Amino acid sequence: MWYNYAMRFRNLKKNSKPTEAKEPQKLVYAPYSYRVKAFITDMFMIYAPILYVITYVFMSGKDDFQASQFAPFAGVALYGIIYAVLLSKFGQTPGKKAYEIKVVNARSGENLTFFRAIFRFAMFLFTATTLLGLFIPFYRRDKKALHDLVCGSLVVAVKKL
Repeated sequence: MWYNYAMRFRNLKKNSKPTEAKEPQKLVYAPYSYRVKAFITDMFMIYAPILYVITYVFMSGKDDFQASQFAPFAGVALYGIIYAVLLSKFGQTPGKKAYEIKVVNARSGENLTFFRAIFRFAMFLFTATTLLGLFIPFYRRDKKALHDLVCGSLVVAVKKL
């Protein structure tokens, strides 16, 4: 009797479809030129409107904006918050979406958390002021800049489905 059950199980096992093993996700590094283009696009789509609103809605014009020490800081801080929200929720800003690239956690491949995205933005500001960190991707195979190395993030190309 147990022989019949064993044979039926063996036959079922032979005829069953093999289970597809989940392949690890292959990440394709985004070209550095796309990253620069995406950054410029974000400057025009997000940062320029923020500066315009601060200058002409909250202040009396460009002279007041230039005389203020708080206004440029407020603009950069607001841009950083918007940037972090977009990266943590979607993994992309409008510029990154236009060039089909995404910022992910280097270990898990998931979107960055909000606080890691804020830290990445702060490190980007530091990297941009020193300029040294912006040249690192030219010498690395994974194209990581200094702020990506410090934050554990990775900029990858989004595969079309």
